[in-house]
Amino acid sequence: MRRIAFAILLLAASIANAQQRGDEAFLDDLERVRTFNAVAIAPDGRHIAWSVQGMGVSTATTAGQDVRLLPGDGDDHYVAWSPDSTSLATISDGGKDQRQIFVTHVGGSPVRVTSVHGYLAEPQWSPDGKSIAFLFIENAKRAAGPLVAMSRAVGAIEEHIDEQRVAIVDVATKKLRIVTPADMYVYHFDWSPDGRQLVTEAAPGSGDNNYWIARLHVVDVDAATMHPIYTPKLQIAEPRWSPDGKSIAFIEGLMSDEGSTGGDLFVIPAGGGEARNLTPELRASVTSIAWTGTSQITFGENVAGESAIARVDTGSASIETLWHGPASITSHDVIGASIAADGKTSAVILSRFRNAPEVWAGPIGEWRKITTTNRVDPSWGEASSIQWKSDEYSVQGWLLAPAKIEAGRKYPMVVWIHGGPASASLARWPDPRAALLSRRGYYVFFPNPRGSYGQGEAFTRANVKDFGYGDLRDVMTGIDAAAASNPIDTTRLGVWGWSYGGFMTMWTVTQTTRFKAAVAGAGIANWQSYYGENDIDAWMIPYFGASVYDDPAVYARSAPITFIKNVKTPTLVLVGERDGECPAPQSFEFWHALKTLGVETQLVVYPDEGHRFAKKEHIHDVVSRMVGWFDGHLK
Repeated sequence: MRRIAFAILLLAASIANAQQRGDEAFLDDLERVRTFNAVAIAPDGRHIAWSVQGMGVSTATTAGQDVRLLPGDGDDHYVAWSPDSTSLATISDGGKDQRQIFVTHVGGSPVRVTSVHGYLAEPQWSPDGKSIAFLFIENAKRAAGPLVAMSRAVGAIEEHIDEQRVAIVDVATKKLRIVTPADMYVYHFDWSPDGRQLVTEAAPGSGDNNYWIARLHVVDVDAATMHPIYTPKLQIAEPRWSPDGKSIAFIEGLMSDEGSTGGDLFVIPAGGGEARNLTPELRASVTSIAWTGTSQITFGENVAGESAIARVDTGSASIETLWHGPASITSHDVIGASIAADGKTSAVILSRFRNAPEVWAGPIGEWRKITTTNRVDPSWGEASSIQWKSDEYSVQGWLLAPAKIEAGRKYPMVVWIHGGPASASLARWPDPRAALLSRRGYYVFFPNPRGSYGQGEAFTRANVKDFGYGDLRDVMTGIDAAAASNPIDTTRLGVWGWSYGGFMTMWTVTQTTRFKAAVAGAGIANWQSYYGENDIDAWMIPYFGASVYDDPAVYARSAPITFIKNVKTPTLVLVGERDGECPAPQSFEFWHALKTLGVETQLVVYPDEGHRFAKKEHIHDVVSRMVGWFDGHLK
């Protein structure tokens, strides 16, 4: 009997080891899928350029011919064509530690035009093509933004402010000057058509924290002065000057993260005045904009978890949808396209659940594949859109099926709650963690509950002062909707998320015992203590209505720690040591409470990581631990 038992143990161990080796090989395959950071089409529509992480910037004709690879690390999130379409501006390390701006003429070699020390981003050519403006943090000690690892808080603590300003370099002489004040942090900008002014979204003080109070400003380039023209009710993004110089367009809405853009489309006179909402009843979220005529704006939008491109007449506010589909199309990290001067020819980075990202180009909606960088056969299941009713809302989400489904069997499901909350799960190439779960026999459910983009501004604002309540109802009713038409075993449910998704995971296990396992990544356990610990507390005011010092009750109402004694679900807690958005003490507080209450739990803190992990070994470890935790409790 002992021999039989021992043989069974050996067989089980052998199967487990083989499965682990298979998982590692699968993850290695996915590691070879390259990330496209940016794509840009030349104004004349004849050439395109794109950036691939780890490879560099490439150029080609719009037909995909004459492909050239420029030297660099491929970390360029912005590539910019000159107005005459003959030159390309990129930001590259040039084989050295310090990144600089390079200009490459079509068919030529890159020429460095800056010699600065600090952080550079978003190069934009002046309308006359003689100079390039860019965002610049002089002597920056780290990349901009709160996603990267924060500096260690040791010694005498002071709020150190690295001001991001607009610098302009003359391409011929390489002379550089800074044109925005030292006490203003500029997030994004655009040239006026005569090249004499810039429009910026900017705020004084900390760049990490004050995006949520940024105003629209106009900069006099020669005088290097700035004055405000618009104070938004919420957050703004994507300021764009009209071709005739008379108007400025921008996106305004409730945005929880700088760079995760969604809202309504507004226009305002260039000299200031009343802003006009062109999309007040839009059942979608505008994500990017481009003027394609003096009274015409083409914009990218999230429509219930899908991507679309539409066009609006600024006079009549009439909207025409140019393309809409279950895919992810981006140009600079947000849904949209890089559009040529004709307003029709465009380039996008396109991906779907079963199609790896590649560059496509052509007339809007009639794109042809230009690159074949990622040749990976998907070995996970099919994805489908799920729609359901929750309270008065129509809600949407994506359901990724197991790789293999056998008749008569039911399968466990992991609910994946996205970050933000002003964000959304889209029909895009899946995260390796989701793909691996599908391969391992799980359904993976990606709900877009209230607070998400894709259903209009009223839906995005529907979780204000209500974190964890209506949004959790949306998630729970979504589970029932998914299980109604799929072989899902609702007695074997797991929940996981990162950032806001990490908070929702912590919150969920305090509100229901329906889940048998949970993994909370970079979560928030206690909104009251979180307010004083994080580096971006300004984002909370639009959501909670007041600071924690003025209305502590509204924060306590949505804090998982308030209901901690309800938790029975085994919960794995993961966090980066130097996370400034969701600091590690929040994870310690949740883990300590569960440990004290006798709930199965484990805490893993990853050294030197911020909110977005950078080290490959840590990213792999998160995958391994997450899948292992669900296997141990749901299989």
